[in-house]
Amino acid sequence: MLALNLDVEVTRGDIIESRHRVHAAVIGADDVLVAAARDSALVTMWRSCAKFFQVMPLLSSGGFDKLGWGPEELALACASHGGEPEHVAVVQRMLSQLGLEEGDLACGAHEPLSVRGARLLRESGAAPTRLHNNCSGKHAAMLARAQTAGWTIRGYEQAEHPVQRSCLGEVSAWTGLPLDDMPLGVDGCGVAVMGLSLDRMALAYARWGRAVHAGEDIPARTAAAIRTHPHLLGGTDRFDTVLIEETNGAVIAKVGAEGVHSVTVPSLGIGLAVKVEDGAVRAQYVAVLSALQQLTVLPHELPPRLAEFMAKPLRNTRGEQVGEVRGALTA
Repeated sequence: MLALNLDVEVTRGDIIESRHRVHAAVIGADDVLVAAARDSALVTMWRSCAKFFQVMPLLSSGGFDKLGWGPEELALACASHGGEPEHVAVVQRMLSQLGLEEGDLACGAHEPLSVRGARLLRESGAAPTRLHNNCSGKHAAMLARAQTAGWTIRGYEQAEHPVQRSCLGEVSAWTGLPLDDMPLGVDGCGVAVMGLSLDRMALAYARWGRAVHAGEDIPARTAAAIRTHPHLLGGTDRFDTVLIEETNGAVIAKVGAEGVHSVTVPSLGIGLAVKVEDGAVRAQYVAVLSALQQLTVLPHELPPRLAEFMAKPLRNTRGEQVGEVRGALTA
């Protein structure tokens, strides 16, 4: 088994000022752990990495097609988007087709996550709405699941609601973890979130990636939507979008909050799950890229857009570079 060194360090001058410990698991094509960093069985919340699976019940039930939705709606349902006008427009369209409105979304309002989205909203003089929430597409899809199944939309975000039970059941099926053994919490956007070990997360992404490569309907449709509309999955300056674009869809990644990330390489049938122990976003993308390099999925010399995520300059309030965020030179 390959031992990965994914820790991230922050320098100031010639001194390592801070260090972020990173845990990871890599599952290979035969569902066996083939690489790891620190504790591959660490249990943490899966956060937004679960979105590819949470949309599956809407697709498998026929509700998605009944609404006449297509790749844009599917990409948005899987997204942690940047709150840019293109994202907001698709969510508005989804809600309109359901006969619903922004107030029916259980997620709260927050500032757009992308630099461009925040700038455009600021220049418009408008305040952030629930539509700008990075999970608004997932919530619109969950409302669609409730409505097309004939369930009440009230409380659709609650763990005991049929919408969430169907999502949790899908995660259970792909991870192999019984639902009763799955710790539950409340995600940042208000829906139920599940706790899993990193190797279970990686297993689900390995299986999903192999299903994509084999052309299985729902995974293949989802991957095609993401590959066709990578901007809708993330946004102008969002890591997942850039990674998909720079690898021409060979690598599909999904960000989660608190330093969690899940990745698959469908052609290789492998899945990767990463957790930055202290939840620091500044270490998260460095760790993912470093893992993909050590697995020889990405080259040592990264394309410029990815290289910007790999070694981030640390600047003071005058804009001067005083250090950098980088992969640790030693474990």
